[in-house]
Amino acid sequence: MFASKGWRVGLIARGHAGLSDAAGELRARGASVCTASADVACSHELGGAAQLLAAELGAPDVWVNCAGNGVYGRFAEVPCREFDRVTAVTYGGTVNGCRAAMALMEPRRRGTIVNVCSASAFHGLPLMTSYAGAKAAVRCFGQALRAELRIARSPIRISTVYPPAVNTPFFSHAVSHMGWPARPAPPVYQPEVIAAAIYLAAVRGTPEMLVSFTVVAFSLVNRVAPGLIAYTMTRLGFDGQLTRDSIAAELEAPTLFSPSAVSSPVHGPFGRRARGVSVQLWLARLWPARPSAPR
Repeated sequence: MFASKGWRVGLIARGHAGLSDAAGELRARGASVCTASADVACSHELGGAAQLLAAELGAPDVWVNCAGNGVYGRFAEVPCREFDRVTAVTYGGTVNGCRAAMALMEPRRRGTIVNVCSASAFHGLPLMTSYAGAKAAVRCFGQALRAELRIARSPIRISTVYPPAVNTPFFSHAVSHMGWPARPAPPVYQPEVIAAAIYLAAVRGTPEMLVSFTVVAFSLVNRVAPGLIAYTMTRLGFDGQLTRDSIAAELEAPTLFSPSAVSSPVHGPFGRRARGVSVQLWLARLWPARPSAPR
């Protein structure tokens, strides 16, 4: 999305195969791209990777924190090591990313950081205690950091994006203790929809962006009728987040503690019913935009 708009793109991930293939795709489209390997849970590694990209591409105008992982299982049955790892990557990685980005943005007194959160930050889903807790932390962390920057009159902007369930390989890479692979709770959207929302949030500096009417409704109902949301989560149950699809089972390859040896596709195996358009996002584009961030 950013490359198609003419931006120079820096990519950070653990897996060399994924980085290489992603960079190759971007370069084939004429984009200027640089990669660095790091585990976002390690502040030192991530800071070093950020410095490497900045030396090659210049200080970032936009930084997107989107690393996340998951473990599906009843809380009492999820090993502490796995629970802590989800927290360290999904929440800690966001914190470390903000720290690395701000260190590069503050000398120039400009920049936008986009933290990719989740609708689960408004109400956690069963079997996802570690992920839901981490995303709730991302939400409040962003709000607190945004307030600090506002008080300090800093021009650096913090934007938090709340996607619905998305058809990505996230579920194939998650650990499941339920005997079956994980799947997104419907309705599911294609990743291109979320990419468009991230881009819109980045160039506008929107403080918080909810993606799809599904997430907007989920947030509102949780405020005015939390009991209804709790009932809905009970109705969803455990089976609502598990799949018996043979293709999904074949693609199951957990990457909680180590990256995949092969690159992942953009889309997951749940595209058959995934939505490729969000009317809510289309309407959001009609609102007057703030000046775009420089490239």
